[in-house]
Amino acid sequence: MTVPQDQAPPSAPVPPLAGLRVLDVATLFAGPLAATLLGDFGAEVVKVEHPAKPDPCRGHGPAKDGVGLWWKLLGRNKRTVTADLSTPGGRSVLLRLAAHADVLVENFRPGTLEKWDLGWEELSAVNPRLVLARVTAFGQFGPYAHRPGFGTLAEAMSGFAAITGEPDAPPTLPPFGLADSIAGLTTAYAVMTALAARERTGRGQVVDMAIIEPILTVLGPQPVWYDQLGYVQPRTGNRSTNNAPRNTYRTADGGWVAVSTSAQSVAERLMDLVGRPDLAARPWFASGAGRAAHAEELDAAVGGWIAARTREEVLAEFEKAEAAVAPVQDVREVLTDPQYQALGTFATVPEDPELGVLRMQNVLFRLSATPGAIRWAGRPHGADTDAVLGELGLTAAEIAALRAEEAV
Repeated sequence: MTVPQDQAPPSAPVPPLAGLRVLDVATLFAGPLAATLLGDFGAEVVKVEHPAKPDPCRGHGPAKDGVGLWWKLLGRNKRTVTADLSTPGGRSVLLRLAAHADVLVENFRPGTLEKWDLGWEELSAVNPRLVLARVTAFGQFGPYAHRPGFGTLAEAMSGFAAITGEPDAPPTLPPFGLADSIAGLTTAYAVMTALAARERTGRGQVVDMAIIEPILTVLGPQPVWYDQLGYVQPRTGNRSTNNAPRNTYRTADGGWVAVSTSAQSVAERLMDLVGRPDLAARPWFASGAGRAAHAEELDAAVGGWIAARTREEVLAEFEKAEAAVAPVQDVREVLTDPQYQALGTFATVPEDPELGVLRMQNVLFRLSATPGAIRWAGRPHGADTDAVLGELGLTAAEIAALRAEEAV
């Protein structure tokens, strides 16, 4: 099968990661997302899946005509090959791929690659410049290292669930892969950091990414608060312990808006807008903590004003007053939002061989001189096996022999 080609014109700038070779041997979300982010900016990514058990992401969530849609996003800009790494033939294929790669991303439980004689010792022997990114729930060592784990456990262990939800309701988990996504973003950053170090040393190294850790940074200063003050952040629903008003409010036409007043000047303008400058004159209003302590009173003032107006009226009045507000949008509105349209946040993939035209999130950020691009959406399982193995120098007969022993 012909490998999809970049849709960019010949005069387009060379992508910043062009020539970087990445092997994605991971499954589900965190590791594969890191490889996707590298591929978006020009890295040559080869996705290696088991011949009989492809990445479970292909079957996660809704499908169209039997084609998993999540995979179309997570598998974009990747060529797909199959190899059973537990077999001698699959092991030899991976070592040959690794010999020419810059990065290998995996998320097997610690010790699995070593069991197959594909650990860091063997991989670095065939390619001392290789960066091996190991993404697991709990890291490569410690008492939990060999437990099975997913992002949900990180959301629970990290303190995220403990502070999420209403005060009198159970801890709340996110309805999407939050911890996995944060770890994927962080892994891509870690890989680039290791590659920068390689420029100085000439040698690769191991990235040990535990999914339970990056989410802690996103959660902010909770450990410092507890260490210095013994303070444990409670569940506060949509409110904040740091400022108020900060909540979601229902409009007269049944819509919802979110309001934030992290800046003192914004809080003061909001009180003018809702006709309560008297509240802004109170001594406690002068600090975020003071306002948070009077959230009930402030919510009543803001919520009552908003409830008397349609969502469009609320948004227009907030904009005139230079107060911070956003509509609470579902995906239907997100896709038509004029700000997202102006930014080019969603891209159209014009010629997917399985689904035709489809839309998805564009690359993660914009570069003025060397932008990233979606060259193709997720490919069928093993679609590029023959082509990639042929590029390694294997003959048709050798590939057939590997297939006969179910190594690929």
